Amino acid sequence: MRTIASDRLLLRPWREEDADFLLDLESRWEVVRFLGARPTLMNSREDALASIARRRAIDDPIHGIWAVTTATDRRLVGNVLLKPIPLSAGEVTGGPTDVEIGWHLHPDVWGHGYATEAAAAVLDDAFDRGLTRVIAVTNPDNHASQAVCRRLGMARLGRTTRYYDTTSELFEKLAGL
Repeated sequence: MRTIASDRLLLRPWREEDADFLLDLESRWEVVRFLGARPTLMNSREDALASIARRRAIDDPIHGIWAVTTATDRRLVGNVLLKPIPLSAGEVTGGPTDVEIGWHLHPDVWGHGYATEAAAAVLDDAFDRGLTRVIAVTNPDNHASQAVCRRLGMARLGRTTRYYDTTSELFEKLAGL
């Protein structure tokens, strides 16, 4: 998987030595409370290692799940992903697969603009590689991520139940916009 750089950040593949950081990140309710329909806390280093293995298994020229680090000292600060999004049960399949972008960062770095910068770098990279549309879904109460979507220039399309078997706010960004 490739590395993506921005002015202040380096997005790179997850490594086994990142397990302690990932466990710390995803064992915090304030971080995971808006992730998926049924958020769960990570409970062990073994869970972190298994999660890293799943993240590293994505072998695609566009999609990925990256560890977000600061460019200057390579300090881990969070996670950003770009991947096909699972449809809710009963949704009609067969059309083009929707691709989502998502992020979660350590609370120690909230408010520094890292989520917006990391997501913008991934979007630019994906559009440069030929992707034409990316969506984001947020919990209706996740106003911070909705603000990131707006800063990224994503259009709010309203509420949907199309993904993850839950109600979400749907945002969209098209290449060139």
